[in-house]
Amino acid sequence: MRNGGLMRALVLGGTGAIGGAAALRLAQRGWDVEVTGRDASRLPPELTAAGVRFHRVDRGDTEGIGRLADGGPDLLLDVLAYTASDVRSLVPVMRDAGSVVVISSRAVYTDAHGNHVNSDEPPRFAGPIREDHPTVPPATGDVDPFSREGYAPSKAAVERAVLDSGLPVTVIRPSKVHGRWARNPRTRAFVAPMLRREPTLRLADRGMSVDHLTAASNTAALIEVVAGRPGARILNSADPDTPTAADIPTAIALELSWDGELELLEPHVTAGDHPWLTRYPIVLDISAATSLGYQPVGLGVDLLREEVRWLVGGSAADRAQQRGPGSPAQADHPGRLTRPGRPSRAADPPRPTTPGRLTRPGRPSRGGQGGRPRASAPGGPPSRWDRRPAAPAAPPGRCALPTRGQRSAVL
Repeated sequence: MRNGGLMRALVLGGTGAIGGAAALRLAQRGWDVEVTGRDASRLPPELTAAGVRFHRVDRGDTEGIGRLADGGPDLLLDVLAYTASDVRSLVPVMRDAGSVVVISSRAVYTDAHGNHVNSDEPPRFAGPIREDHPTVPPATGDVDPFSREGYAPSKAAVERAVLDSGLPVTVIRPSKVHGRWARNPRTRAFVAPMLRREPTLRLADRGMSVDHLTAASNTAALIEVVAGRPGARILNSADPDTPTAADIPTAIALELSWDGELELLEPHVTAGDHPWLTRYPIVLDISAATSLGYQPVGLGVDLLREEVRWLVGGSAADRAQQRGPGSPAQADHPGRLTRPGRPSRAADPPRPTTPGRLTRPGRPSRGGQGGRPRASAPGGPPSRWDRRPAAPAAPPGRCALPTRGQRSAVL
């Protein structure tokens, strides 16, 4: 501790979604927070306003990091560990920290046939994935951690190096990350056409695929818990709900007041690809995190709207105020769900408080429940885990990897 006894945190990679969310949360709770990065202009202004200090230090500059960590921070958060050597070089700094957290990825998990999210063949998991589930073999030799083939093995090597250190380091495996300051905000796939007021957007596989989300703000809450309870462990980090692919654009539509239609395509139709399209459900079990006292900030389907507001520069109310009283009013209800062969429901009265409650193919309407449809919890009906595969075309978002300029983007 320093600066009058304040708890001190050093975040390696504090300008992206997870690092930024953690830095902001800790600073707002009275921590003395410092973050590293390559470009000071990428530091979100919210962090500067909260008193977070930026240092231009590359992740490979072990001596520079050591100088920043002089005296031992209470929390060392490493968002930028992509190789085993990244971890090994930092072990001396880790020894002096009160608690250490290293960010990994759900990409390390494999199914019974050795397939993972970046395999040519998509993985097929039997149910929600626990931390003791099998993972890919760690990378050995010269492997590019920013390639499709090398990302998961490199992250597995990071985890192995952490465990081999013998230090009380917590490894966190997020799922599909979303939030402010994301390097590859996936919601943009729907935000852009909704802002253009396109009347119809298409969703593959009836909009039923489930690819678990991880809000950066929820991961930040878990990091705060771990900061006070250091230990050698691996924890999944994912949102408490498991929205379907149709629930996601419905939430975006509500934020943007988009009143078009989502056309839910049949599985055999090779169109309507989106970043959350998976042939089989991918859901992480987060019971180990909750057993430590972690409480999510909110539902992922609600927190997605934070990323949307950041992308478009404010809330719908803010934009309406900017347009002024003479501007045409926008719809206050989200888009409608339709499927081929069904007539449009454009004549139906608006339903401003019930986003996404309309009937999906093969499902009865859930309108009688009121409000947002309840996302099935991990371990739901077996049919969610053993259903007819979607079209064989590989979804573009399934294999998206962080580039060298996008190191905070986690699968």
